[in-house]
Amino acid sequence: MAFSRVYSDPLSRGIFKKFVVMLCSLLTSLYLLHCLTDRCSSMPTPVKASSQVVGFFASELHDLRSLRRKRLLQKWTTGSKPGLSYESADDAKRTSEYSRFDDADTGQVLYEPGHQVDSDSEKNRELSHYMPPSLGDIVYSKRLAPRFMVKTGSTGKVSPLGDGTKKLPQAMIIGVKKGGTRALLEFLRVHPDIRAVGAEPHFFDRNYENGLEWYRELMPKTLEGQITMEKTPSYFVTREAPARISAMSRNTKLIVVVRDPVTRAISDYTQTLSKKPDIPTFESLTFKNRTTGLIDTSWSAIQIGIYAKHLDNWLQYFPMGQILFVSGERLISDPAGELGRVQDFLGLKRIITDKHFYFNQTKGFPCLKKAEGSSKPHCLGKTKGRTHPNIHPEVVQRLRDFYRPFNMKFYQMTGQIFGWDD
Repeated sequence: MAFSRVYSDPLSRGIFKKFVVMLCSLLTSLYLLHCLTDRCSSMPTPVKASSQVVGFFASELHDLRSLRRKRLLQKWTTGSKPGLSYESADDAKRTSEYSRFDDADTGQVLYEPGHQVDSDSEKNRELSHYMPPSLGDIVYSKRLAPRFMVKTGSTGKVSPLGDGTKKLPQAMIIGVKKGGTRALLEFLRVHPDIRAVGAEPHFFDRNYENGLEWYRELMPKTLEGQITMEKTPSYFVTREAPARISAMSRNTKLIVVVRDPVTRAISDYTQTLSKKPDIPTFESLTFKNRTTGLIDTSWSAIQIGIYAKHLDNWLQYFPMGQILFVSGERLISDPAGELGRVQDFLGLKRIITDKHFYFNQTKGFPCLKKAEGSSKPHCLGKTKGRTHPNIHPEVVQRLRDFYRPFNMKFYQMTGQIFGWDD
């Protein structure tokens, strides 16, 4: 009777119904959980990603990071607001506490300019193996004084931090000696997408037996999209060089700086004279027989200027479209114009323009307003722009007559008129 009275009460009946619904829901949930547990335990173990897949995604991630760093580096080079960029405030705090690091992967020394480091101190020995987690993401710019830099190579050249890999050159300046190759290389190094070896490797003419891996190690590290370059002017006149470079890569782009062969020969002699003051006169070296006027083509200063002969050898291995001829004269009178042609040839954006140059009246050729990695004007050293000795006009005319037919053939082969016989 008591139960029937409670149940007959409307309020009690509603509470009872809610209790039943909640109990059913709980039982249903427990049942579903039990079913899921049994099913998961009977499922096979997941298949692990293959090393190839992992490697693919790791490679893609590395490429994305390298691309981002390259863009930041380009922003610095093209005159964006200077300073140091950090991944986070914590990274900035960490890196500010140290002044020297040894990169275990590259062997490069990271240091803070202007801070004297005692290499024998216990503290620096402990810190020499420390690398902040985000140090590779620090990008140098010019808003503040440079803080972290990389000391590279035997010359101790200082450059901004950055990633990259060493690659065989995709482009080379192969000639000619005393044509203006050093000036061209220094001008090109202003471009953020060009990395070049400073010294002449002479791999394809003197060090070929050392092998391509030895050669690769001489190259600077480059990011994705950057071009590795080197300059060795003697390649153009080395008979074996075209075949050897072609064996390395048939797609290598070749740049030849050419100059009036008579002026080039005198400049060549002037350089030798500065090193060996006791050599014979220019006239005596030029002629086999002064009376007959027979030119001695075995003398290297004369032989280098027979451009058509050397070009014949290169065309056996490379098409003309892969060789760019730069005028040494126009490199002086219109450096921005010639650099524009070179940048187009290399498939690069025209970043080097008139604003990068000023004409040095003392030296008689253009200089950079701001060199690579520096905020100061830069001219080539004292070994460039030497004063030529006075050569008898008759000797100069004989040489012009000798070179004229070779020049005409060279103009015809290249499709360019250099105006040396005007």
